[in-house]
Amino acid sequence: MGRLPSHCFQFHNFLVAILIVVLQCPSMHVSGFSSPSFTTHPPPFTNIPNIPVIVISSSSRRISSLYSTIDGKFNEDSSSAKTSNTDVNENVSSSNTSTATSNFLQSMEYDWNGVINASVLLIVSLVVLSKLALVDQGMMRGWTAAEMAVRIPVDNWNSYESVLHAAPVSTKAVTSATVYSIGDIIAQITEGKNVNSFDRMRILRSLIAGLIGHGPLSHVWYDWSEEFFTNVLHLTDQWWAFFPKVAIDQLTWGPFWNNCYILLLGVMQFRDPKLILKEMKETTVPLIVSGLKLWPLAHSITYGVIPVENRLLWVDLVEIVWVTILASAAAGASGHGGHGASVEDDSEVSSTEIK
Repeated sequence: MGRLPSHCFQFHNFLVAILIVVLQCPSMHVSGFSSPSFTTHPPPFTNIPNIPVIVISSSSRRISSLYSTIDGKFNEDSSSAKTSNTDVNENVSSSNTSTATSNFLQSMEYDWNGVINASVLLIVSLVVLSKLALVDQGMMRGWTAAEMAVRIPVDNWNSYESVLHAAPVSTKAVTSATVYSIGDIIAQITEGKNVNSFDRMRILRSLIAGLIGHGPLSHVWYDWSEEFFTNVLHLTDQWWAFFPKVAIDQLTWGPFWNNCYILLLGVMQFRDPKLILKEMKETTVPLIVSGLKLWPLAHSITYGVIPVENRLLWVDLVEIVWVTILASAAAGASGHGGHGASVEDDSEVSSTEIK
């Protein structure tokens, strides 16, 4: 048999070189796949003649370089994924921290409101109670408990009467301011609020409305109306005299004060004058109708039994009961004490109690 051509030997040697490179390449780990790895020594090819070692070495280096590039790319992707996960975790942690901080600040503000409200109520209550209890200070030595129970209320009333005669306008202004404040607190409690959520500005507005509005204006009205009833209409000793007095009160003074009260609240809330005027127009008649539920009966006593100088005090005491009834019926709606303590909402004056 003759010798093979030289180019056949060259092709044979090239195939052997490829086989050796494949057998000697390192293991690959790509996405969980591992190429076969030989733990034993590769088969000896030392007897194969004319193996191009330079080609084998060069091919091996190129394949190893390719594997290194692939491994590096996957390592880089893995590192990028880890960095992305870390950023997401940091963002979530930052968001949770911000939410917790916001909740903490809100709770602190809520607690501080409760502390301030409770402190104000406590101080005012202690001052008032001390004034009432110590009206006979210096004279109570040796008094029994029964004597104190009788004398202290009587002497407080006499003290109020003396102050009322000495300064009627200011005394009635303070009386209405006190009653309006108490009425608004009762209304807020009826609406579901507690000492932590009391609206202090709303109470303050009610106090101011009673102080500069209801007290002084009521003083003028009751003095003027009594003179008008006596000297003009000659309603004096008739048993039925209180009927026209109540009717005149409900048709004149009641609507007038309700609109004054809405105006006062609107100014203190910096509302648009057009909205205030609209509210006054819309509530005048409905408030006259709603006032018929209580005030004709209450004013039968006002104009039939109570002296002129004490009518405001009587009306203010009735208003505390009336505003509680209003707040309960409203069930969260805002109401205002027209000639009575208010149930106010900061956004608008939705309803007003009529005297």
